[in-house]
Amino acid sequence: MPTLCTFYGIVIRMYWRDHEPPHFHAIYAEYKAAISIRDLTVLSGGLPPRAAELTLEWARLHRTELLEDWRLCRRNLEPKPI
Repeated sequence: MPTLCTFYGIVIRMYWRDHEPPHFHAIYAEYKAAISIRDLTVLSGGLPPRAAELTLEWARLHRTELLEDWRLCRRNLEPKPI
């Protein structure tokens, strides 16, 4: 599972050839969440409020790059770090 970015202890990852809809995984300490790239909703899991705020703000700023990395991972290609 490639790591795309790490900030404030939050790790952003994507799985190779993961299921739709396009999403990424955010990990913060023992918390994990899968977040939709298109509408930034939490698909599963959860993060503490402040970590969730930071993650969603980061994702808003990098949505285009996240979608491109999603396409690369779906094709089993190396995503670009963000």
